[in-house]
Amino acid sequence: MVDLQHIVDDLAERASSATERGRVATYIPQLAQVSPKHFGIAIVTQSGEEIVAGDTNVPFSIQSISKVFALTLALDKDGDGLWRRVGREPSGDPFNSIVQLEYEKGVPRNPFINAGALAVADVILSGQSPAGAVAQTLGFLRHVSGDETLQVDQAVAKSELDHGFRNMAMANFMKAHKNLENRPEDTLWVYVQNCAIAMSCRQLARAGRYLAWDGRIGPGGAPVTSSQRARRINALMLTCGHYDGSGEFAFRVGVPGKSGVGGGILAIVPGHASIACWSPGLNEVGNSLLGTEALEELTRRAGWSVFASNP
Repeated sequence: MVDLQHIVDDLAERASSATERGRVATYIPQLAQVSPKHFGIAIVTQSGEEIVAGDTNVPFSIQSISKVFALTLALDKDGDGLWRRVGREPSGDPFNSIVQLEYEKGVPRNPFINAGALAVADVILSGQSPAGAVAQTLGFLRHVSGDETLQVDQAVAKSELDHGFRNMAMANFMKAHKNLENRPEDTLWVYVQNCAIAMSCRQLARAGRYLAWDGRIGPGGAPVTSSQRARRINALMLTCGHYDGSGEFAFRVGVPGKSGVGGGILAIVPGHASIACWSPGLNEVGNSLLGTEALEELTRRAGWSVFASNP
């Protein structure tokens, strides 16, 4: 039997002495202030056991990991109609590419690049106020994590909004192509607020449970979404969850994952575990350097892979 606690303790110890830690995101000034020395990892297993090591109780900005939960809400609201407004293919380009959006006439390649997440935020926003839309996402995360204390880090949100010129350009371009129903500034505000939600590794690993167990909060738990929808979200995480580094992550780690420029990664081992890892330093394509290395080592030693005959 695999000793997961021994593995994560070993990973945290290695991370603490790592000399190459990547670089923290600087285009959002508030994120540039986060120390790259942090590392945490949390696993929630099929039995509900939580196996943790490192800085697992320190909240961080989940950034693009929020797109997974927003996508769940948008699909539950709009169903397959969402796919008329956003594609399902890997981008092969940076997450904030404007060139690709122009080439494809305002229809984002997938829901995990920034333009796609703006379309998803617009779906959630329609029919309610911007504050109501954010409250819905936050309420959903509180429910799936079992933690009512979750909040938006308003300092991060303000920093991101004050410097979100490229995202605003994409929102306006999509509006010009009639792929936003609401005011671009309102849609962008909802998107930024979602990205600025702060969570710890423990909270994030708990929140991902429904993706590991067919749309339910743990085996036999309360349903959050349909099993088919959970499987399809996992498929998108595997193919698109790390932007133009998604193929590399699938090759090295072998499970669905979603990264954020705050240094977090949510990884799902269907039927086995929900995993959250956090290390703020990023690699050259904007994904956590030590987090990716740790998840590669964890899945190798635990024998977890969606490509294995018996993961």
